[in-house]
Amino acid sequence: METTIEFIRKIVDNLNGFGFPFLVFFIGVLEFSFGLYKRKWPKNERYVDIACFVLPRLVVQPAVAYYSVTLLPHIFPAFKNVFSWVPFIWGFAIIAVADDLTQYWYHRLHHQIPWLWRFHRTHHSASYMGMAMASRQNVIYTIFFSQIYLTAALVYLGLGISAIAVRVIKSTITTLAHSSIPWDKPFYKYKVLHPIAWVLERLISTPATHHAHHAATTDDGVGYYKGNFGNMFFLWDIIFGTALISRQYPKAYGISHYEGDQWYAQLLWPIFKSKVEGSELAPSGPMVRIDIDKEPLSGEQAEPQLASLQPSYPNS
Repeated sequence: METTIEFIRKIVDNLNGFGFPFLVFFIGVLEFSFGLYKRKWPKNERYVDIACFVLPRLVVQPAVAYYSVTLLPHIFPAFKNVFSWVPFIWGFAIIAVADDLTQYWYHRLHHQIPWLWRFHRTHHSASYMGMAMASRQNVIYTIFFSQIYLTAALVYLGLGISAIAVRVIKSTITTLAHSSIPWDKPFYKYKVLHPIAWVLERLISTPATHHAHHAATTDDGVGYYKGNFGNMFFLWDIIFGTALISRQYPKAYGISHYEGDQWYAQLLWPIFKSKVEGSELAPSGPMVRIDIDKEPLSGEQAEPQLASLQPSYPNS
């Protein structure tokens, strides 16, 4: 048994240390090779993506982990390794469910409560999808709604191997779900793979289901920004009735009224505010902006449909 645990520990350590970073690098190279960012990655968006990718990994996550591990022995000295007796598989199952279910509700509430929406808005402002979207978040959102605290606490309680294994697998799934590489398409294309597709798309987030969540509209029956909130497990959307499975990809992504808020405002709102007038991140901006259709209409369409008004915060 100890030999098995040690073997699992080595695998987890390798994945956590080299495996996931290599995967991210590999996906990034593929996305650039296929021209994902060509003409879609202006300087401001590039700064947002890079800052959101680097800052949490180099500053926020290490700081939270360090202070958690440092403070926990002083606050709860009797609880160190208290759950070290729990078998790996049970620890993994419990943590995977608890971690992802809480994040499902974090995510869902940030779409349904206007005050919270602006902290999550950065994740949806880009008009493209790619690997970088998985970490494109406001830093305040990352600090206050992060799973880092849970992982650090679990490591202290003696469930470190299970916790890190969940973190690596979850990071892989969410990165692949945000990526521009449609790895799930073969499962829909070939009939022999349809049974696997049926299970897969209901169990975990796939590019098709999660890209739908980032769509700019729901009018096409493909985009579904009012649901598909699952991070690692799409199963929560099935259970709570927020799922849409179309096996198709949206034609447009992002926020329809987005006008390029400065990268520092998207990264650190409300510490820094946007200079874009009318933006939800501007000093006097609305909590939830009303979306106005500015497309020029002609003929009979122009009279009754000068503007389409609707709450815009969930559509991202």
